[in-house]
Amino acid sequence: MKNYTIPNDDEKALLQSLEKRQDADALRMKRYLAMPDLSRTPGSPIAETVERIIKYPFFKNLDIMQTPEIVPADVSFDLFDFPADHPARSKSDTYYVDDENILRTHTTVCWYYYLGNLEIRERIKRNEPVGCFSFGKVYRKDEIDRNHMNVFHQIDGWYLIPKEVGVMGQKDLEEALGNIATAVFGPDIKYRLNKDTFPYTDPSLEMEVEIEGKWVEVVGCGVVKGSVLEKLGVDSSNYTGWAFGFGLERLAIVSMSLPDIRLLWSDDERVKKQLKLGQKYKEVSKYPQITRDISFLVDKSFVPNNYFDLIRETIGEEMIEEVKLIDKYENEDKFGKDNVSYAYRIIYRSLEKTLIAIDVDQMHKKLEQKTAETYGAKIR
Repeated sequence: MKNYTIPNDDEKALLQSLEKRQDADALRMKRYLAMPDLSRTPGSPIAETVERIIKYPFFKNLDIMQTPEIVPADVSFDLFDFPADHPARSKSDTYYVDDENILRTHTTVCWYYYLGNLEIRERIKRNEPVGCFSFGKVYRKDEIDRNHMNVFHQIDGWYLIPKEVGVMGQKDLEEALGNIATAVFGPDIKYRLNKDTFPYTDPSLEMEVEIEGKWVEVVGCGVVKGSVLEKLGVDSSNYTGWAFGFGLERLAIVSMSLPDIRLLWSDDERVKKQLKLGQKYKEVSKYPQITRDISFLVDKSFVPNNYFDLIRETIGEEMIEEVKLIDKYENEDKFGKDNVSYAYRIIYRSLEKTLIAIDVDQMHKKLEQKTAETYGAKIR
């Protein structure tokens, strides 16, 4: 196992350009990039999950690749056979630094950087097995609830071998997934495998584990498509391999029965000392929620995922437990053909203190004002 870090002058230039900007999108992305990488933060269960996997004997031949967090969109999507109409390509789902570069949406981009490394290319010329892990923060515009954040962590692992050594198939996928389950959850974990579909693997499987009597999907895996290998400069008539990838938060939440994803970022020592894989989390204190609704009329160009970011920035991620769409209504006679009415229910709950109604009312009023200013919305 070797460690590789990509020196990326392109990313440095993009970061310098981003640093000079003061528009809302730039401020948002700079804030997300500055958040700690929990997969490399000692004591975090996210880092503990990574350590368990990369140190497991089955994966001993995989290198570790640390890649840029700002990557070209074509590398992220085109090379991995994402369809032209895939939602991930949209600016409503992905953070674009400029027209050609994005905050990475998955750690699978490691394949591109790893296979572009001269040392790895030499190993391929010698017909040797190659493969690596990559892990860290990824960024996707997302809804707001107790199980989702727009900044989270992933790990990817993949392994290629010459066909003279063997041909990867479903049995190899099953073996890889079984070892992931054992590495993270221990030898007694019950798991099952189901067929699935991913853009860059075929056949593909997803794994569910049984936690407290419930089956929970945790990881996907597949045989790397020949078309993807060819785009990455690997002869698919000679090499074959498997790949897996998954969100680390999901495994941590399942392992500890965490009620809220925000707890993984907590600085409260009462919370942090409990964040151990396999140890069921006990509520420090269940502070009460306060619910408020917001309803407004807005132009049809309105993008809900962008609105969720505005809510995070106006109120603060630490104050919002969930945002639910409770009504979306179009009426050309009443609103005009270009307008639509939205209504959201916002659940305010802090993990660290009891919120009082007067404070929530002030926060909610601020959100109404920002909604009107940003989108030209008419609050109803």
